[in-house]
Amino acid sequence: MRTEGAAGHRCLPTEVVAADAALAVVDGALAVVAFLQLLRIHLRNQQLGWTRQKIFHLMIGSSNIGYLVYFIFTIVATCEGWQCWSHGCGFILMACPQILFLAAFLLLVSFWIDLCHQANDDEEDDDEHGYNEALLEKSKSKQGSPHVDGHMKCCFPRTIHIGSRQKFVILVIVLTFVSVISFSILIWIGRGKTPIDSSLVARVSLDIFSVAILLLGGALACYGVLLFSKMSKVRSEMASNEMWKVASLAAVSVTCFISSAVLALVTNIPLEVLFYWHSARSDHISSSVLIFLYYFIGSSVPSGFVLWVMREMPPRLVADSHRPARSTVVNFISERNTQNPQWRATVTSSQNKGLKASPI
Repeated sequence: MRTEGAAGHRCLPTEVVAADAALAVVDGALAVVAFLQLLRIHLRNQQLGWTRQKIFHLMIGSSNIGYLVYFIFTIVATCEGWQCWSHGCGFILMACPQILFLAAFLLLVSFWIDLCHQANDDEEDDDEHGYNEALLEKSKSKQGSPHVDGHMKCCFPRTIHIGSRQKFVILVIVLTFVSVISFSILIWIGRGKTPIDSSLVARVSLDIFSVAILLLGGALACYGVLLFSKMSKVRSEMASNEMWKVASLAAVSVTCFISSAVLALVTNIPLEVLFYWHSARSDHISSSVLIFLYYFIGSSVPSGFVLWVMREMPPRLVADSHRPARSTVVNFISERNTQNPQWRATVTSSQNKGLKASPI
């Protein structure tokens, strides 16, 4: 059932509005959870900068905020008859949270790759000590008085260092964003009297993104299995718990990514509210169900599951006074385990096997 909006513009069917509203509520709740967990992690370990765990929560929260904004604007823009919405603005707003979501899981894959190949990357040992270590590490600062050093930290940002695999993630995301802008320009041009079919351009972009999601799912599956096999050789309760976290996260993510990508490749569902919702041949009930399933399975479920897996707080920080004085080095040591010889032996064994950190 359609309703009339401002100036006689046709609003989205009631079924599609209900699906968008439900997705907006789910994504809003996930964003709140992600940012609350980010705040808890930061308050627990305020000495660190931006760790992988914090970056991941920030990306998941921002992605869900983007979806929330997209679903709300979809309802309002269509009913108000905003021309910009179908001329490229709606496409950009739809793609931005997807890019952030892709970036978050690419970051997770890059971390798993670091762990799997840690033994071959000895030169990066100082930069790769787990999800608790800063992703954006600060460069070494010169020795000076505490007053001057504190003044410099307050007034001037330090130079940051990014790992090689994280640079690749950034490059992929930048290229993806540039391609989205290019496709949106073509869509804008195609809405005029030109031979360019804007709906076909959007369809090509959707297919490319779906293939990228399939590749991401394959990478999660491969490195999840490899990491699971490595961790299975470590005899400790912590390794056993982390092993099953890796297995469950990889299984859920791969299943959701494959399902949503296949759904997008087979149907026009993600583009339904941008180009085809007014079509007489459109079955609004089935379209609303498929729209809900696409976003819920493809984004909400993986985001919610990884937030649930990461619900446990990281251990507190204890400064390591045995490191050289040339830089401030902080190790993550669980307070209840530091005096346990068996725990120390387990950590040493894990390090020898190249598994120096929790993969989640």
